[in-house]
Amino acid sequence: MALSPQWLDELRARTTLSAVIGRTTRLTKAGREFKACCPFHNEKTPSFYVNDEKGFYHCFGCEAHGDAIRWLTDQRGMPFMDAVKELAAEAGMEVPAPDPRAAKQAEKRASLHDVTAAAQAWFEGNLRGAEGAHARSYLARRGFSDATIREFGFGYAPEDRQALKRALGAFEEPMLIEAGMRITVEDKEPYDRFRNRLMLPIHDTRGRVIAFGGRILDAEANPKAPKYLNSPDTPLFDKGRTLYNLHRAAPAARQSGRMIVVEGYMDAIALANAGIAEAVAPLGTALTENQIELLWRQVEKPILCFDGDNAGQRAAMRAIGRALPLLRPGHSLSIVRLPAGMDPDDLIREKGVGAIEALLDKPASLLDTLWEYEKAAAPLNSPEDKAGLKARLMGHVDQIQDAEIKALYRRELNDRFSAFAFPPRQQREFTPRKEWKKGDWNRPAATVSPEVASQLRRAMDGGSRDAFSKAVIAGLIRFPDQLVRHEQALSEFARRDQNVGPAIDLLLETAETLDLRDGSPISLERGLPALPAKTHFAFLDEGTDPDEAREDLAEAVSLLVERPALESAMAEATARFARDPEGSIAEQARLRERLLALNERLKQFGRRKAAGPDDSDS
Repeated sequence: MALSPQWLDELRARTTLSAVIGRTTRLTKAGREFKACCPFHNEKTPSFYVNDEKGFYHCFGCEAHGDAIRWLTDQRGMPFMDAVKELAAEAGMEVPAPDPRAAKQAEKRASLHDVTAAAQAWFEGNLRGAEGAHARSYLARRGFSDATIREFGFGYAPEDRQALKRALGAFEEPMLIEAGMRITVEDKEPYDRFRNRLMLPIHDTRGRVIAFGGRILDAEANPKAPKYLNSPDTPLFDKGRTLYNLHRAAPAARQSGRMIVVEGYMDAIALANAGIAEAVAPLGTALTENQIELLWRQVEKPILCFDGDNAGQRAAMRAIGRALPLLRPGHSLSIVRLPAGMDPDDLIREKGVGAIEALLDKPASLLDTLWEYEKAAAPLNSPEDKAGLKARLMGHVDQIQDAEIKALYRRELNDRFSAFAFPPRQQREFTPRKEWKKGDWNRPAATVSPEVASQLRRAMDGGSRDAFSKAVIAGLIRFPDQLVRHEQALSEFARRDQNVGPAIDLLLETAETLDLRDGSPISLERGLPALPAKTHFAFLDEGTDPDEAREDLAEAVSLLVERPALESAMAEATARFARDPEGSIAEQARLRERLLALNERLKQFGRRKAAGPDDSDS
């Protein structure tokens, strides 16, 4: 009976590992995992951990490791198929019926494993022989230790086009071709795929050789030949579903809590040679969705560590593009960009392993990388350029499938774009005019052009303006020096409020053209528009001391700015109801109380009288 990898993955996904192990072993909750004293060896301090999310158990004492099927076979001694049938029954899955064709394919895969294992032994022997001297010299120049050479299984493929066929004569030609070791061309004799190359075996997660990669040794003599050559896809090898060195890096990642993704297998080996064992690499393609899922089974935020050139940056962005639709709570990518023109081996050689460790300790987030990449992707000199930046950013956001993550990315990138595209005006020094006396309201007016005066009047006289907003605008026209004092708050408010914001923006721009040192008001053609008769504001009353009027106006500005911020927060809390009803209701209640209190303060503020204690609270 042949069970497909997809079916077994589905079985594991439907099985809660802690429930299976908990039947015979007492587990204790430890954060997001469970721990226990290891059932495979005697110990007094728990070093056995079970991770339901990743679907495996691991003992840091005896290195026992496996999934639910492995637990039943190793701990309870069940045959493989009995373990599968028991788990399938509990998961409500039907075990596939025997398939003769699948059985034959499984037998063929076993035979192809024999081919790749024999080829690997032959390549390693060649490296140690006379023909491998050139390849050994290259490895010595790269600084790879003998231990690293043995661990990673370096070998050598000789130049002879028929050498592998003679060495693996026990296997028929069709098997050698199907394993990717030989190339067949119509009307020509098949020939060896790898020739005069430094060879590296590629393994599956069980550590079996399934393919090869070969690095050219005489690039100058063969300028048209690819620098690196990988096996083609075969029944054993799917390059989009395989990560180089994963079978070694996964145990190391469980110890360090990180997984590093580099561009090529020589980069992964260079890191291992320097003592960083948790590095993997894609195989000649951009990081695929399947490879990202493989990484997330090991750690929640793998670190992409690509070369510091334009090609490396593009590779990182391609990986980000693949990851965006897959993002889910807690799972993302981190990105390290190496110095320009350097790969990991270069950086380690020039500055030591500490230099790359320092970069790995402080990777950039996926969101930070998106922002910086798009901001540098094109000139941003005009409004159209900036609009293009926003469109590119929102295009990335639209790829995200998780609604909550999409909303958070949209908000964060919108905030960054707003801060970049609409920077706060430069803060200017505010000097209060303490020498003004009560009743000194008839000072000369600050002169603006008739056109600006007309624009300001229209801005204040808009039909949608409420009495309070009109009063604040009038107060700022009477005391334009207060625009400088409250410039930051007013700028933030103008960006948020589509109703009053344009008038505030116009006032701020006007103030930049005036000399405000003498405290003169702004003169509007035909005076100020009238306010509703029932409203009264001390900062507009000519009987109020100028300094007191300014403080009253400051409070009015504070109220004006706070109201739209609370209304916006209320709208966001309401929009979250479908995803988080309890949190949304609680947030709405809190904001509603603040809005009610604010509205009451606004009502009281509008009823204030500048004269007499009898009607001061009416």
